[in-house]
Amino acid sequence: MSDLPTLTRDLPGCGGSFKGTPEDFEVEELPAYEPNGERDGEHLFLWIEKRNRSTIDVAKALARHCEMDEREVSWAGLKDRQAITRQYLCVPARFVEPRLATFAFEGVTVLKSARHRNKLKGGHLKGNRFKVVVRGVTDAALAREALTRLVRLGIPNYFGEQRFGLGGDNADKGKRILQAGGRHRDRFERKLFLSAYQSDLFNRVLARRLDAGTFATAQLGDVLKKHATGGEFVCAEPLVDQPRLESFELSPTGPLFGPEMRRPEAEVDVVESQVLTDEGIERALFDKGGNETLGARRLLRVPLELESVEGEAELTLRFSLPAGSYATVLLRELLKN
Repeated sequence: MSDLPTLTRDLPGCGGSFKGTPEDFEVEELPAYEPNGERDGEHLFLWIEKRNRSTIDVAKALARHCEMDEREVSWAGLKDRQAITRQYLCVPARFVEPRLATFAFEGVTVLKSARHRNKLKGGHLKGNRFKVVVRGVTDAALAREALTRLVRLGIPNYFGEQRFGLGGDNADKGKRILQAGGRHRDRFERKLFLSAYQSDLFNRVLARRLDAGTFATAQLGDVLKKHATGGEFVCAEPLVDQPRLESFELSPTGPLFGPEMRRPEAEVDVVESQVLTDEGIERALFDKGGNETLGARRLLRVPLELESVEGEAELTLRFSLPAGSYATVLLRELLKN
């Protein structure tokens, strides 16, 4: 992501680093709903705290302990490994309740459990609350200045580096799968790589909007999205819609290319189409990706709910972001590294 522009690129970085220890990076899921606790619920929600463990690590350990298929464990979102995180996992009550008291996995604590009638599915969360400690800061005033701008204009909704794999080549693999007609031997990898390629193309469109200074501007033909409801419409009157952007009622969106994606109009469509042209990719190829590349619109920016900023050389940030957004993108705006 080092070549992608930031919103605060005119400001020097504040210096420092994060994730020196798991305690420097805490994440707590903000659930879309709480389990109702009804005894006839087939599903058991487990509110877990984990340290230096990925969500999938815990899911596999639970499955082994309870002698069930790993696919029986679900979650709303994956959480960082090198961190202290709290989130819900969902499991079949009939398998897990009788064995929960004896479940032990280093770095993991089950804080509470309750039944619910419906299974927890991916994306069923409002967002995440973070506490991040940045150590070795050389200019905390620069960080505060950048945060002021980000609160006012929003955070560029880039997909973070973790979306693209340890080697950073998941998007390239996804492109090759599309060019081969959507065929790949492993279904999980196919979904992972195709999604990474969609994410990479979205990041490129967002970068162009930042470079053009239209990141937080309503343009003729934009597909605008309502933050409260997710409703979308094509912008026909930019001067009418701009005040609604400035109050964070609406934001422009970018493409997750696919046959079900709502296409923008006018110059906005030209910009998005040019990204595909530069890649040598035709829109029709995304039809070959099946359910993995149906397409959608993603917000170009998201609001930053900043709770507090404390310290100088050791800066402690407390903030919340909507689901699907990356704290590492915010930290890149501050550190510039």
